[in-house]
Amino acid sequence: MGSLVRHVTIDSSDAYALATFWAKVLDAKVSDEDQPGDEDALVETPGAGLLFVTVPDKKSVKNRVHLDLQPQDRTRDEEVERLLGLGATLVDDRRTPDGRGWAVMADPEGNEFCVERSVSERPEQDGA
Repeated sequence: MGSLVRHVTIDSSDAYALATFWAKVLDAKVSDEDQPGDEDALVETPGAGLLFVTVPDKKSVKNRVHLDLQPQDRTRDEEVERLLGLGATLVDDRRTPDGRGWAVMADPEGNEFCVERSVSERPEQDGA
């Protein structure tokens, strides 16, 4: 048997603060073992968790890997508005007039992620 991804690890300047943001995004929780000021903080999610680690250097270039989010109980556009309210920023709007596309966003530390259409917004066999 091969390996499993246990965590996706993300460098940050404040692990607990960024984990708290992502816990709200994913309707998840920060591990009970983590506290403000800790060097790392885990967001517990089904499958691989998100592990935030405090590092001294700031983000300086575009991410080579990013998360693609698919809303489960709202539309893509409703999710974009919710995430803006949580402190995310809209980096690049790739949504198209026909309803396809995605929104490129950034978390409070500038890490890019995308918001795709929900399952209910996608025609069958549509990948975008």
